Amino acid sequence: MPPLTLSCLRWVLASVIMLALSAPYLKRDWPLVRANKALMVLFALTGAGFFNALQYLALKFTTATSAAVINSSAPVLIALACFVLFGDRVGGRQAVGIAVSLAGVLIVVGRGSLTALAGLGFNIGDVLMLTAMLTASVYSAYMRKRPPMHPLTFAFVTFAISGLANIPLMVGELGAGAHVEISAATVLAVAYVAIVPSVIAYLCFNRGLEILGGAKAGVFLHLIPLFTSVIAMATLGEQPQLYHAAGFALILAGIWVTARK
Repeated sequence: MPPLTLSCLRWVLASVIMLALSAPYLKRDWPLVRANKALMVLFALTGAGFFNALQYLALKFTTATSAAVINSSAPVLIALACFVLFGDRVGGRQAVGIAVSLAGVLIVVGRGSLTALAGLGFNIGDVLMLTAMLTASVYSAYMRKRPPMHPLTFAFVTFAISGLANIPLMVGELGAGAHVEISAATVLAVAYVAIVPSVIAYLCFNRGLEILGGAKAGVFLHLIPLFTSVIAMATLGEQPQLYHAAGFALILAGIWVTARK
């Protein structure tokens, strides 16, 4: 599936699902949506539409390992965005927690080898991935400004705007010769990304941002490589290694330190 087409179909399908879920709240919340049009567009483009399009496109040009390393910069970038945009200060304990969990991530993605990390190249895919993480950091920082509408209304509006914003990207991709093969596998792939990482994950992440704030919630993104490795062990037969244990321990320790009150 071409990356920009997948991103577009993801948000179109996710918005249809969310429309059904948010229907009881839309009429009540619509005045808030109209009064905050510019802010809702910002949330949609930075948190979903362009963020995921950039991620998918980046993976055409860079390796999964490089993408994982750049993705691990998210907590640092979110803390930086909170400081630049709103003057938030990062406490000493929070900085230590981010650093510890980041070390764990690098151990996992580098498979315990600094040489492997040092040997990673840098290309246009890495630039795209870094740009995606910068947009996500703006979204996370701005979540404190989310209008007081129902979470399902918020999700539907942002998903719908994201789908609309991705349509020109999909049309351009298909016009340039990209081919979509319709099969059970592609249908299931679109359904999965629309339901699990979109509807379910975004509702959970948005709620986490509300409770913890951007900087604290961001460090939980370091769980992504941990979960990726666990799934690889369970489904692809990857064997547990000592670096897995060391990396996982540091990730969990860093999150514990950061999230403590």
